[in-house]
Amino acid sequence: SPPRVRHTQHSGRRPKVSPWIQASTKMSGGAVDAWQVSAVASLVEELDKKILVVLRDGSKIIGFLRSFDQFANIVLENACERIIVGTSFSDIPLGLYIVRGENVVLMGDIDETIETEGLTEVSNEEIKREREAEKAADKFKGEMLKRMDFLED
Repeated sequence: SPPRVRHTQHSGRRPKVSPWIQASTKMSGGAVDAWQVSAVASLVEELDKKILVVLRDGSKIIGFLRSFDQFANIVLENACERIIVGTSFSDIPLGLYIVRGENVVLMGDIDETIETEGLTEVSNEEIKREREAEKAADKFKGEMLKRMDFLED
């Protein structure tokens, strides 16, 4: 016999919208930017995938996309910060990580085999030392360039 299907009637009422979404709609003046909707909606395809997120400060965060909202705020699970210095890299564990949408510069799929090709994995302590040495060298270089510009005037 065919499966029994239970039919329900639509009450004619609009579905209940969360107060959080109502408040955010009011803050934006009620207008919905079509580009914003399509860009955020495209994140649906990335749910539960491992992604790379580049932030405004240059940080590279890798994790599994678990959630997002209309402002492109995202939640990453098993997140880590990938630090690359020269040909060395290390992943510093962050755990569950929330990123405010306005800080995201770039987001996309990650292929670990391509991403780490030609790089050597080192310990977290070693990569931190290498990063500090690189920052000191950049600072010194900047100071030398300032002095040279001063001498040329």
